[in-house]
Amino acid sequence: MSRLRELYDNEITKQMTEKFGYKNHLMVPKLDKIVINMAIGEAKENSKILDTAMEELATITGQKPVLTRAKNSIANFKLREGMPIGCKVTLRGEKMYNFLDRLVNLALPRVRDFRGVNPDSFDGRGNYAMGIKEQLIFPEIEYDKIDKVRGMDVIITTTAKTDEEARELLRLFNMPFKK
Repeated sequence: MSRLRELYDNEITKQMTEKFGYKNHLMVPKLDKIVINMAIGEAKENSKILDTAMEELATITGQKPVLTRAKNSIANFKLREGMPIGCKVTLRGEKMYNFLDRLVNLALPRVRDFRGVNPDSFDGRGNYAMGIKEQLIFPEIEYDKIDKVRGMDVIITTTAKTDEEARELLRLFNMPFKK
């Protein structure tokens, strides 16, 4: 069992119950899933770029990514419906907790001029979204082996009903929010 999972089971449940006055431990919000998405615009010209991005995402998450395809045709972008344009991974269970642990404790502190993540990036239903500008912040990626710096979106889905509950949950998981 991961360190964050044990922390949730012991400390976070207790602190959240005290703060929000839950009557039952099943009412305490928990992490549902984490989705990591990489959109690669150059993939329409060169499919090898997409293969490299999928390998990097698999290295970072420890799970095989799924290819995402264009839903609509857009003539201005020279994009046809069904063309591969990115990849994504949905993490649940132990892999989700391990990824969150590495993101919070290893990757985010390696960002240059890091002052914390935006505390206002909640969607109103208790889910948090953040963008990462480069994949180099993860220790699994070797600097010499990358061909191009790529960003990714990380969406953390919780069972919280409000943003306040979700913000407190992520704060207890040591998410470094800006003050």
